[in-house]
Amino acid sequence: MKISKQAQRNARELFRSCLVNGLLDEDRVRRAVTLMVEKKPRGYVAILSRLERLVKLDMERRTARVESTVALAPELREKVAKQLENIYGKGMNVSFVQDPALIGGLRIQAGCDLYDGSVRARLNALAEQF
Repeated sequence: MKISKQAQRNARELFRSCLVNGLLDEDRVRRAVTLMVEKKPRGYVAILSRLERLVKLDMERRTARVESTVALAPELREKVAKQLENIYGKGMNVSFVQDPALIGGLRIQAGCDLYDGSVRARLNALAEQF
């Protein structure tokens, strides 16, 4: 669906109004959507569609997945979560997963960024060189 520039601007403005201290407030988003549906301004479907996309992108940007071969110690988990928060800002949702196929090291997916310090990645890179 093609969205007009005005609808895009309105959606961005609505998205910004839902931010509190740089973090998305779920209650504000719900209230904004409810008001849009009740008032039904011109192009409200396009505005809500774009707002949904902006909210999804923000959620993905604030989500990190940390993979390791064994369960990490609580101190190391806190340290990794704090480093990610320093890099990407407050409000990061960090999940820790075990993946024995990594052989060793960590693999961190934060938003669209991937930091792969696993032994498996190094072995694959070495195999590609030959």
